[in-house]
Amino acid sequence: MRDLKDSEDIRDWNARKIPIGLIHPASAGHGLNIQAGGHILIWFGLTWSLELYQQTNARLWRQGQCSTVTIHHIITKDTVDEDVLAALASKDVTQDRLIAALRARLS
Repeated sequence: MRDLKDSEDIRDWNARKIPIGLIHPASAGHGLNIQAGGHILIWFGLTWSLELYQQTNARLWRQGQCSTVTIHHIITKDTVDEDVLAALASKDVTQDRLIAALRARLS
């Protein structure tokens, strides 16, 4: 495992020289092109922000990714982890409904 801190780390990741990378979603949610490297994302701590969650996942799941992307969540039973994951799912449903309503209205 290796922290992905600089452009050399990102190059090595995309060259598949690093099997597991450790990144923080606040620094990886935007602007990184890491889809050529690994295809497994493990959330060991969640964010309450749906946008940050989706953007971080999208760093791997985008054009240029050659493998099936797998996203794992390490969640401890009966902790706030479960609440955060449920809140993200609820926010996602609400966002999808809002987008569908706007599309219907604009059509």
